[in-house]
Amino acid sequence: MPDWPHAPVHRLSETGAYMMTGATYRKAHHLRTAQRLDLVRDTLLAAANEFGWLLQAWAVMSNHYHFVATSPSNPESLRDFVRKLHAQTGRRLNELDATPGRRVWYQFYDSHITYERSYFARLKYVHENPVHHGLVATAGNYRWCSAAWFEREADSAFQKTVASFKTDQISVVDKFAPEAVRE
Repeated sequence: MPDWPHAPVHRLSETGAYMMTGATYRKAHHLRTAQRLDLVRDTLLAAANEFGWLLQAWAVMSNHYHFVATSPSNPESLRDFVRKLHAQTGRRLNELDATPGRRVWYQFYDSHITYERSYFARLKYVHENPVHHGLVATAGNYRWCSAAWFEREADSAFQKTVASFKTDQISVVDKFAPEAVRE
């Protein structure tokens, strides 16, 4: 069967590491406050745990998010994981804005990471995404990404390995301009 040309293809047949990007509909800045970013981050962490995905890196900005995770034995569960994440957060954001039925999330893009070098580069990319978008000077200072956790928990040799990779050659859907967060 040919791929549908108007939506991202989701080939979720192999276990392993995946990078995922989720975007708000029309790149709207629905996550522009600390409360909203907390909601998406906390729901992301809970849904990953519920569906058995082991998050390796994550970053949530005002109109999109990225994560790198290793799959459970059934990688097709990513669809249900993301569906739950988007449904729960979309409903809550619509409650906060008194806009029942508004479309909050657009699509998600995933890629199966098949090379170790690509995996390391994507870990760095996700950890550094708030810096890439000009939200902070140091990723560890952005509380809605995993950079500070990575600095605290990862072995220093592994941190140096990840830091040594360049991210300018990887292909990631990331044409977003997040807003700075109002606390």
